Amino acid sequence: MHVRRIALEELNALLSLYAHLHNVDPPLPSEDVVQSVWRELIESTYHTYFGGYVGNELISSCTLTTVPNLTRGCRPYGVIENVVTHASHRRRGYGKTVLEHALAHAWSAGCYKVMLLTGRKDEGTFRFYESVGFDRHEKQAFIAKPKT
Repeated sequence: MHVRRIALEELNALLSLYAHLHNVDPPLPSEDVVQSVWRELIESTYHTYFGGYVGNELISSCTLTTVPNLTRGCRPYGVIENVVTHASHRRRGYGKTVLEHALAHAWSAGCYKVMLLTGRKDEGTFRFYESVGFDRHEKQAFIAKPKT
């Protein structure tokens, strides 16, 4: 497997991979809106989409957002989201390789920390993230969502 940034023209491959991220997800808005959001993300210097490829097939991905910061000596911090590996390629180290690549990118950008949240509650998921260097005991996360 090789890891690289996902290109602008690979949106459909990424969206297909995202089908393996959540069992249920709200439907996407119109194609024009999706294309506009994708272009904004891919052109931003703050968002990087990493993809793991076997041959030309995108089989694993994560997103790294690098956030400018006025504390910690003005060093940025990173947030990793949407970690996913195609169901038929799991437990082979692909997700770990993509995450290690994203972390290396964050460290080279001067990030003083990288945060990652997961909605999963199983011990195997926790051990997976710890194997890449995340510490589940470092801080407590809080989530707020709009009232519906």
